[in-house]
Amino acid sequence: MKESITKCVITAAMAGIGLYMHELLIPVLILAVVMILDYGTGIVGAWMSGQLCSRVGVLGIVKKLAYLCAVAVAIVIDWVIQNAAGRTGLDLGSFYAFGLIVTIWLILNECISILENIAEMGVPLPAFLLAVIKKLKKTTETRGDAMVGEEDSHDQGH
Repeated sequence: MKESITKCVITAAMAGIGLYMHELLIPVLILAVVMILDYGTGIVGAWMSGQLCSRVGVLGIVKKLAYLCAVAVAIVIDWVIQNAAGRTGLDLGSFYAFGLIVTIWLILNECISILENIAEMGVPLPAFLLAVIKKLKKTTETRGDAMVGEEDSHDQGH
């Protein structure tokens, strides 16, 4: 009984989130998948090289959770902008620019890490694949900087 209630609550929460952020649902799910793949390939690579360490593994999980926090913060920023615009009579429609940019940037970051993990296992990879992903990541960073103005991010010292 308790398990059924838990499943119903989780299902209802996921449905509500899906309805609210339908444009971000697929990218966030893709992020979850690539985070799992990165973690898995990292563990296999560490095992193959004899460097498997539970502390490093736990830190990897903490890092992945921090990624999800970063996406959540970006989604909150989108919501604040959308809500403020709505109160002033400006309809932005579905505005999830920051959430989408952060999610895409993290997906690309995880893809780079997966390829690095695979390469460390001795699997030959075409050089252009890593180059394309790094280029896409840089383009995403540039677009994000352009949205807020590059001067703002440099003024903060970050």
